[in-house]
Amino acid sequence: MQLDRITIDPSVMNGQPCIRGMRLTVRRVLEALTVYLTWDELIAEYPDLEKEDIRQALELAAHNLDDEVIVLGAA
Repeated sequence: MQLDRITIDPSVMNGQPCIRGMRLTVRRVLEALTVYLTWDELIAEYPDLEKEDIRQALELAAHNLDDEVIVLGAA
């Protein structure tokens, strides 16, 4: 797993994983993906964001959920 665009710096956003040292957290990118229908719309809203940034944010999220069991309520 290569996440060279994800940075963690205690002095930026309280050490949350960010995109390339910007004040844009991985969490914010993931949340924004629920609002914007396409990556291009998301990039239009955040012009400094690149497609590889989004891909790596998704990869980080997937990796962190890899072994976690999430119990959901009955449907």
